Amino acid sequence: MSVPIRVLMVTCEWPAPGLSRTAHFIKRQAEFLRAAGVEVEVFPFRGEKNPLRYLAAWARLRLELWRGRYDLVHAQFGQSGLLALPKRLPLVVTFRGSDLLGTVSDRSGRHMWASALHQRLCRLVARRADARIVVSAHMKAYLPPALGAEVIPSGLDFEFFRELPRQEARRRLNLPPDERLVLFVGRPTQARKRLWLAERAVEVLNETLPARLVVAWGVAHADVPAYMSACDALVFTSMQEGSPNVVKEALACNLPVVSVGVGDVAERLGGVEGCELCADETPEAIAAALGRVLRRGGRSRGREAVRGLDERIITDRVVGVYEQVLKGRGEAAAAKGLMSSVPQAGGGSADRTLAARAAVSSSEARVSAVRQH
Repeated sequence: MSVPIRVLMVTCEWPAPGLSRTAHFIKRQAEFLRAAGVEVEVFPFRGEKNPLRYLAAWARLRLELWRGRYDLVHAQFGQSGLLALPKRLPLVVTFRGSDLLGTVSDRSGRHMWASALHQRLCRLVARRADARIVVSAHMKAYLPPALGAEVIPSGLDFEFFRELPRQEARRRLNLPPDERLVLFVGRPTQARKRLWLAERAVEVLNETLPARLVVAWGVAHADVPAYMSACDALVFTSMQEGSPNVVKEALACNLPVVSVGVGDVAERLGGVEGCELCADETPEAIAAALGRVLRRGGRSRGREAVRGLDERIITDRVVGVYEQVLKGRGEAAAAKGLMSSVPQAGGGSADRTLAARAAVSSSEARVSAVRQH
């Protein structure tokens, strides 16, 4: 009988009531992996850049791993991978942005003094990992030299992120029915998102074309598609990103996007009619792009452009990484067993060889279980 792959997902970001920061895309990935036949248990913790919190979480994770019910650990964000060291099981790490790119201070708008240490620790995790995933190709340059990584962006649930009737969405959200609305999604106090730049761009725009900036933060996650359906354009002004999910979500809702060139946005917007990548990051350039998009009117054809990011496709790619790791583990166990089969004092070589072959068979069985699901 086939046995499913058993994964312990470790993450410092997890949606929970009362938290200002959420990571619904991680929760969604866990849910789709389960639907694909992978047994996923989630180990959430809140590090908050506090070494004592990390130490306490590390101790709790040791106890969880001691039970021995898992085939591998999947760490979401590089810092989460610290808890898995030293390794008891194969380690897969998904790097998502600031873990490799650095952390921007909300006070100064610049990289924090501790950011360099954070990056070094995440690169240490990358070296120890059995497999690395980055959400956009440009992040590979921040990994230690010669380390490979799979480029797998966060996926989209197309049943959730879909275009709704515009006026119906505006009534639901109590937004004005006849104004041009520009959407900004992000925490207003997060310097990296640069709300001030979006506000200034809309001020410049209003000199020639009236429009209102709508800031969606602290809203129910279920209302995000409604905001994207109610508004006429998304403005994205972040100074640093891995692969910004809000841009992909807007495209899935056919919302025109105006963005600065950050992360993999240029790749996402390339060839999508009704969207614009700004020539530079000045308020005037962003305002000019917004003006062209709003005067054009209508929706984009973004949904077709991001079809390849369907969460089911992304799930299959993540499972493929698991398969490779387990296959490599089984082959390593087999090689070790065969080396041990040379007769030694005390015997036991046959048992070791059989155990090694069993490890290979077990890994192959788990891979087969997922593929047959």
